[in-house]
Amino acid sequence: MITRAAVMGAGSWGTAFAKVLADAGLPVRLWARRSELVEAIQGSRANPDYLPEITLPDGIEATDDPRYALDGADLVVLAVPSQSLRENLQQWRAYIGPDATLMSLMKGIELGTMLRMSQVVAETAEVTSDRVAVLSGPNLAREVAEGQPAATVIACEDHDRAVEVQRICQTMYFRPYTSTDVVGCELGGAVKNVIALACGMAEGMGFGDNTKATLMTRGLAETARLGLKLGASVTTFSGLAGIGDLAATCSSPLSRNRTFGERLGRGETLEEAASHTRQVAEGVKSCRSVLDLARANEVEMPITEAIVMICHAGRDARDVVPVLMGRAPKPEGI
Repeated sequence: MITRAAVMGAGSWGTAFAKVLADAGLPVRLWARRSELVEAIQGSRANPDYLPEITLPDGIEATDDPRYALDGADLVVLAVPSQSLRENLQQWRAYIGPDATLMSLMKGIELGTMLRMSQVVAETAEVTSDRVAVLSGPNLAREVAEGQPAATVIACEDHDRAVEVQRICQTMYFRPYTSTDVVGCELGGAVKNVIALACGMAEGMGFGDNTKATLMTRGLAETARLGLKLGASVTTFSGLAGIGDLAATCSSPLSRNRTFGERLGRGETLEEAASHTRQVAEGVKSCRSVLDLARANEVEMPITEAIVMICHAGRDARDVVPVLMGRAPKPEGI
């Protein structure tokens, strides 16, 4: 039974989910890397760096001590940038309880290994995969923190464990569903960030809704192709972790990946676009590992390939459009 949570990462989504748990009645220790942020959260009951206008419940205690944060935690929520997960977990694993559930809020594929986040968690924390859950869905952090109605999916190989996590994070504004399709939920979350970059670029170049709808639809087809090859259920991609998360991330100005892509579409460099935000646009880094995973499994992902060309091979977004549009005709399908 889950009685206490540790949320490891005090960015916007980690903070917002800590608030969900506290609003649901669960005591939460929120770990932040910087002591000055901890002091600010404890002193003002708000996260001034990421969610400055949101009042945090008294049930959240901030700390910069990972050992203290993890002490007695039945649920360990991981909310750090995906490419730093392994390094952080190597430092934390000795403090994680032997029966704790570990849940990933991260949406990415690890560079080099091509592992999904749940696989990185299991391998690095040295736990069985049925102790690892993932959360995915249309969950823009600010809207969730404001208490706007939203739904999500909690996926875990152990159905009973997913149900227990579902029980402790349901509120009047946050409705969790369960799934055992960890692969599908994670791939939906990882690839949608790449497609959101593409939709943002289209917006930045002045293209309209037809273009963005095309990118979203064909982007979902790319995601499903890869997912089916890796054993996911096709129905996952028509649900919250698939089209739900994709629609929110590709459409909202609150989406870091979409707004980052929009800056690239207007002609900014990666460095110029990054200078406007203190938060990570996961799709920029993960697009390479997503494409590596697709190529390793002989899955065609042309939109993802185009984003890699723009972000990491120096191609101009406008030069890549004819490449995508000039591909050989084919029947619609996944």
